[in-house]
Amino acid sequence: MKLNLVPANTLGNCLTSAIPLAAMQRPTISLYDKTAKALMLALLFCCPASVFAANTWNYHQESDRLSNRTFSFAQSPLPPRGLYDNLRLEIICKDNTLQVAVEADSLIASQGSAFDFEYQIDKNPPVTLQMKTFKDTKRRGYNEESAKRMVDDLLTGQAIFIRVNTMIRTVLSAAMPLENAAEPIKHVVADCGLSLSDNGAGGSAYSLSAFEQDFAKLPSEQQQQVLSKIQKIITETQKALLIQK
Repeated sequence: MKLNLVPANTLGNCLTSAIPLAAMQRPTISLYDKTAKALMLALLFCCPASVFAANTWNYHQESDRLSNRTFSFAQSPLPPRGLYDNLRLEIICKDNTLQVAVEADSLIASQGSAFDFEYQIDKNPPVTLQMKTFKDTKRRGYNEESAKRMVDDLLTGQAIFIRVNTMIRTVLSAAMPLENAAEPIKHVVADCGLSLSDNGAGGSAYSLSAFEQDFAKLPSEQQQQVLSKIQKIITETQKALLIQK
């Protein structure tokens, strides 16, 4: 999948290319007004939108070149240059299947190979997933089984820290904001025909990682009581499913 990365022409380059040489002469008041208006119009039409929205999550739709089927994805911003490795997250809906994917500039693993991926939402306990590189690349991997869980976790936090364990025993890491991530992610989830659970007050879903964090704070006696209640709920749910069949 081709990422819509910020091109080489930065905002400064846009300014240089957008202003005609005549406008760079010593301005009079009237010339200044005309130049300012021309500059604003030039920025709107000549500069790519990614220059202004490089640090936000975005929703995209593309067509598969082989199948001509449309798929959608929510794409994270790149981490600050120089502080972290160049990693990017994507939440993908393709063929009605939800995926979470990570892409790196560096080698991750051989095509079709498994590797460990870790993520941490805010100060919650880290979660480890096993991802698999796509068959046509060594720098991009995905997971389907835990995609919904990770989506639920993403919608509960303010920031995410990720780590990718590569085949050469190096660790790639990055931190990304989750501000403005909810709308594009929810759009992708809706494209897959999935629904996000509500906690009853219009808030975010109670994720498994949040439960694990709260559960760890309980005394051992209360933990056993919680586990007993959970076991009872699961047993009753299984019986209800058998009756429906």
